[in-house]
Amino acid sequence: ACTLAIHVMSRRDEKFRQRERSATDLVSYDDKEKRRRGHGGVLSVGSATSRTRSGLIALSYMTCAIFLIYFNKVALSSFKFPYSNLITLLQLICSNMLLALLVRLDVVSLTKEGDVAGSSKHSKQRFVPLTVLKTIFPLSLAYLLYMVLGMASLRGVNLPMYTTLRRTTAAFTLTAEFLLTGKKQPPLIIASVALMVMGAVVASLRDFCFDAWGYLLVFASNCSTALYLATISRLGKKTSLNSFGLMWCNGLVCGPILLVVSVVNGDLTNALSFEYLHEVNFQLVMVMSCLLAFALNYTIFLNTAVNSALTQTVCGNLKDVVVIVIGFQSFTDAHFDPVNMVGILLGVAGSVMYAVIKL
Repeated sequence: ACTLAIHVMSRRDEKFRQRERSATDLVSYDDKEKRRRGHGGVLSVGSATSRTRSGLIALSYMTCAIFLIYFNKVALSSFKFPYSNLITLLQLICSNMLLALLVRLDVVSLTKEGDVAGSSKHSKQRFVPLTVLKTIFPLSLAYLLYMVLGMASLRGVNLPMYTTLRRTTAAFTLTAEFLLTGKKQPPLIIASVALMVMGAVVASLRDFCFDAWGYLLVFASNCSTALYLATISRLGKKTSLNSFGLMWCNGLVCGPILLVVSVVNGDLTNALSFEYLHEVNFQLVMVMSCLLAFALNYTIFLNTAVNSALTQTVCGNLKDVVVIVIGFQSFTDAHFDPVNMVGILLGVAGSVMYAVIKL
């Protein structure tokens, strides 16, 4: 409902901007200034609508991100569903089905040129040609590794520690940039990353559910995230695809690979005999996980396009704090400990410091 409301308001704002542009030559500078300051003009109404839409988008992004992690954790830990690759496969299938529908309805486009209102209607090529798929194939493989490791790591670590350890991705990214391109970061950036790493170390000292394999998966997930981001910076600019186009191609490439792997290793057959498979609660969790995976990508796209970098930073840090609270309140694998909490707070402080410096 939130997404639908945002889309309707986006269309209304676009029509409003078109009317404003057509009236530019007829309205004097003083009149436009008065209207912008809210003297009974249409522009003040448009500004209020834009603020409302921006707030809804930010709230939708945080809600989708929080609940996606929550439902994935419930499926993997509470129901103990051991086949994380199948969850990833279902999310990819659901996302591509919804994308195909939205592209057919001209709600979204897969290319940057199609982001302009009305341009997708006169474009003969709605979907992605095979040549583009070949170009971004390495990117899709990096995305597959990132998704598989991210889902697997969520099962072995409680949510507060998962959030704290995932923040150390910045350290892996800085290291990769230095090794690959020789790029050096300012001292304050290095200090903020060091603070995040120190927070992860301190928190792990009193993690009563410490799982070495789970920690290893999280750090492997961090490496894959750094690899995926580096691949995007290299290959993403070679095509005209927007984030929806990348999502579409990733689904086309990664879906068949995951399906084959799931059939060969027996995950698909074993999942059909999973003890909670026919329980309504488990089915609801899986459906919500798939829908939220797409909704999160959609709201990330909107949040990036509409809101400022500051708004995105605040949303990201608020989301992490809420996930930490949910982890302590909703799951039995997270236990409160003062030393552990100090480490978690150090990680949050380092993340905030890093974001402020980057803005």
